[in-house]
Amino acid sequence: MKKIYFILAILLQSLSLLAQSGSVTLKQVIKLEIPREGGANGASVAWHPIQKKYYAAMAGNVSFCMGVYDIKGTRLSPKEQETMFDVRGFWYNPATKSLQMNGYDDFGWAEYKLNSNGLPISVDVLQEGKNQPTEQSAGAFNPKENLIYFLNESGEVEIYDAKTRNYQEKLELKIGYEEYERIDDDDFETLFNDNYNTTSIIYTGMKGAELGLLNIQQNVIELYNASTGYLTRTLKLPEGAPSIEWLNFSYANGIYFLFNKETRIWHGYR
Repeated sequence: MKKIYFILAILLQSLSLLAQSGSVTLKQVIKLEIPREGGANGASVAWHPIQKKYYAAMAGNVSFCMGVYDIKGTRLSPKEQETMFDVRGFWYNPATKSLQMNGYDDFGWAEYKLNSNGLPISVDVLQEGKNQPTEQSAGAFNPKENLIYFLNESGEVEIYDAKTRNYQEKLELKIGYEEYERIDDDDFETLFNDNYNTTSIIYTGMKGAELGLLNIQQNVIELYNASTGYLTRTLKLPEGAPSIEWLNFSYANGIYFLFNKETRIWHGYR
């Protein structure tokens, strides 16, 4: 037991050193304010490049708020705008030119139909059932390879085909390390659950730094190579940035979004 705690202590120390060395400090560039009560957690933020709008969904109920915003963060949607779907992951699919999402547990996957003003007016279900690792998994979309990434409870990435919605394979992230040797599975899962946002992974599209995790202990975003699973970059968040252990973390239009549950604001950093 003492040996296990010693290993964990060394790992955490290494995480701290790595996070501090050579990392870029992000700055806030936008805020998206959720206009009404309902729900405690932000699900995800998506950017629609044709509409030139941000879409920010609350998690937990089909009647919770969906905010629609212009490129500067000015809200365009009425306070009454609803998600109409219990959203978790949320993305724009350029192949279908639509906003798509995965939902809570067995809600499945769906996409929005928008009106002439770019506001969601209905939901079309693309796939029924639980097509994700956990109830709260928030998917991240890779448009280049048409893949959806999810985190599972062990800190592994489960990859699905976005067209067929079928499971493809797992990717083992080398959590926190440029050079890596995996410890016992139980110890690794403890490390992951104690130090990271466990439901939300992001896809950046940056070569060699495609996937991102939120390290809630070190207050950094860690970027990983989607082919090798190795850590390649760390992005330091400014002091006071929200850092929550599940949901409330997203990426859209080159901006890293974190949701403040008290003020009900998505803070965007670049």
